[in-house]
Amino acid sequence: MPHIKNEEQYEALRDKGYNKETAARIANSDSSGQPTDRPNAYEDWTKEQLLERAKELDLEGRSDMDKQALIAALRGSRYGDQE
Repeated sequence: MPHIKNEEQYEALRDKGYNKETAARIANSDSSGQPTDRPNAYEDWTKEQLLERAKELDLEGRSDMDKQALIAALRGSRYGDQE
């Protein structure tokens, strides 16, 4: 049997009915199937990306906003919410 990085997860997956190959692949993956804390968080976007999204949403005053203001405006927008 190949080395399993996360034995506890492997056993839990086997108990749930996963076959050996699938359980091993999941238990050995870097993310181990866990979601990231901040998928696509606006803080990870460039100012240009934020401006483009603000333009898509037609947010007024976007050209005068700094990055933090853009993030706040996008989060406050009806369609821009991400977190």
